[in-house]
Amino acid sequence: MVAEVIVDISAGEVDRVFDYLIPEDTNVSVGDRVKVSFGKMATEGFVVGIKETSSYDSSKLKPIESKLDDFTAIIPEMIDLMRFMQDKYDLRKADILRLFIPAQLRGGRVKEKVKTAVKLSKDKSVDEMLSSVRSTAVAQKAIIARLSAVEWEWASAISEEFGSSALNSLKEKGFVESFEITVGRKPYVSLEGERQSLSLTLDQKNAVETIEKTAGEYLLFGVTGSGKTEVYLKCIESVLEKGKTAIMLVPEISLTPQTMNRFRGRFGDTVALLHSGLSAGERFDEWLRLLRGEAKIAVGARSAIFAPLKNVGMIIIDEEHDGSYFSETNPRYNTRVIAEFRAKYNGASLVLGSATPSIESYYDATRGKSTLINMPNRVNNRLMPDIKVVDMCEEIKKGNRSIFSRAFTEGLASALNKGEQAMVFLNRRGYSSFMMCRKCGFVIKCANCDVSLTLHREDNRLKCHYCGAQYTVPATCPKCNSESIRYGRDGTEKIVADLSKLYPKARFLRMDNDTTSGKSSHLSILTSFRNGEADVLVGTQMIAKGHDFPKVTFVGILDADMSLYYGDYMSIERTFQLVTQVAGRAGRDELAGNVVLQSYSPNHYVFYFASKYDYEGFYRKEINVREITKFPPFTKIVRILFASESEDAVFSATKRALDAVKEIEKDYTGEFVSLKAMKSPVKRIENKYRYQIMMKLKREKEDEIIRKIYDAVNALKLRDVGIFVEQDPQNLS
Repeated sequence: MVAEVIVDISAGEVDRVFDYLIPEDTNVSVGDRVKVSFGKMATEGFVVGIKETSSYDSSKLKPIESKLDDFTAIIPEMIDLMRFMQDKYDLRKADILRLFIPAQLRGGRVKEKVKTAVKLSKDKSVDEMLSSVRSTAVAQKAIIARLSAVEWEWASAISEEFGSSALNSLKEKGFVESFEITVGRKPYVSLEGERQSLSLTLDQKNAVETIEKTAGEYLLFGVTGSGKTEVYLKCIESVLEKGKTAIMLVPEISLTPQTMNRFRGRFGDTVALLHSGLSAGERFDEWLRLLRGEAKIAVGARSAIFAPLKNVGMIIIDEEHDGSYFSETNPRYNTRVIAEFRAKYNGASLVLGSATPSIESYYDATRGKSTLINMPNRVNNRLMPDIKVVDMCEEIKKGNRSIFSRAFTEGLASALNKGEQAMVFLNRRGYSSFMMCRKCGFVIKCANCDVSLTLHREDNRLKCHYCGAQYTVPATCPKCNSESIRYGRDGTEKIVADLSKLYPKARFLRMDNDTTSGKSSHLSILTSFRNGEADVLVGTQMIAKGHDFPKVTFVGILDADMSLYYGDYMSIERTFQLVTQVAGRAGRDELAGNVVLQSYSPNHYVFYFASKYDYEGFYRKEINVREITKFPPFTKIVRILFASESEDAVFSATKRALDAVKEIEKDYTGEFVSLKAMKSPVKRIENKYRYQIMMKLKREKEDEIIRKIYDAVNALKLRDVGIFVEQDPQNLS
């Protein structure tokens, strides 16, 4: 028998199937990881097929050296998914297959955790053992007494209490036997969950009944606080009763503790968690539980879409509008596209949930691609929080040059005086967004990237938010030695410092990428806030979605204009989504909520619709703009991104690729709405110059044209320039 193997090497030259002989004494299945000889080295590989014979001379085929695991790592569905993703995104097979397994499994860097346990031998009675031990061996007698009362005990616990020499002596006498037990590493072990018995609202009942009626794609459009999570739980209950499995995706790692608490409370240990913030051991153990069928529900961020579950009955993408569901690094993919494949493969339902659906998702629902389910009311008919839009230009005219408006300080003070909690949103971390010399205008930038450095006061460093480089804060201008330094726009760190001065008795927590770098940071911050150990939570977009804090009655949105001016077609949509989602954190329980939104463009239509929670009005306005300007969903945006340490090389590659794409354009007259090449908005990242080709395609023949673009780019065969083709990129910088 012959195995078709993909070697675990990410290189275009070897991105194909290689035939290997299966030794008679080796039991190999499709999906197994194997060790093979490749060239002059040994490497790992994935078996993607098995056949009787090879088209190559069998005498020249090398045998598989060994099977690497005692389980089959890749389920059959994932082999088909690999082929789909390769065709859809022009990815290397090895890069795709790596998505399906824990990273540390490669190279054998993670294994199941085993601990040594001990128990009494059954060869002799306890009395015989005690009488055989000398009277002075007090520790040995104590160990026998301890083990006689239990089935077994951890060897480490016995050694720590009574000494390892006493334990070893009993082993030598044959009185004690040792054996190994596999121990699962459970993430968020403190979250055991609480079983909540909730009666459904009419909106929730309608949603559950509609989704359970037939398998299909659904857009669950429910306002913040309408109880979408309870709908998910009820639908998954139904799926499990049918003997099927489910995948539940959330956009932020910060949301996983809250979600896991709800899901464990309902489903216990049948829930497994998958996301990049887990330790290698935790991720491996949770993945293995799913693979073996011990867990039936996978909960996690984007990567959980690749959970090794069989017979999937439901896939849920909560906050489906969120950009984090797009992978913007290699391998690039859209989680929703993968979810659609898996749902179709399994005959499962795909539920997209959001209070602010993406324009494309809502457009699809209006055209019948998915079924629209409305949940327009909060649970128990609680009112949506009042949103007050504050004109910061007027604040300045009245002499208030602070970043905080009077309405903001009054609203926050009122909440604090009542013993309630507040959340303050600013989508910019750090202390100050840049440092600029007032004398010569010099802005301190990263040596590796074409971006200004952000000041972080806590560790007194300048940091690049693109490559992570850190620099010492200069006392004077590096260019002219002037001491006149101006600081840029405030970040979350500065906000906490300023608010602490205004409200010295209040307790503050900060949640952003700087404060959540530790493995349990998200859980620690959120638990502290939920337990009332802080009065105000200040954070970036990771506090904007899904969190449910009953005592939060005030939300302040600072610099709401920030996302408006990113310069891409989605900036207004993102602003509406962020504002609505952040506002929805207030007044989710018995207490009413209030929101202060600060803007320098208060008359922009996005704030008008957001302040009224009028998604349909916003959608009608935005879809009209998209149709006139020929942006998605009416076209497909394709970007070819080039990066190289040599600007000449990246310029030459861009020119050659543009010429090739123009030849394709000639064959598809009228299908290209636009085509142009340019430097990327951020011209250099990690010492690599960046150029791009942007095009808009009509939807009728987009797949055919994109396939030809892939072929044209691959034909360039450039070694010193990285080239990536992206479909509908979420970040155009």
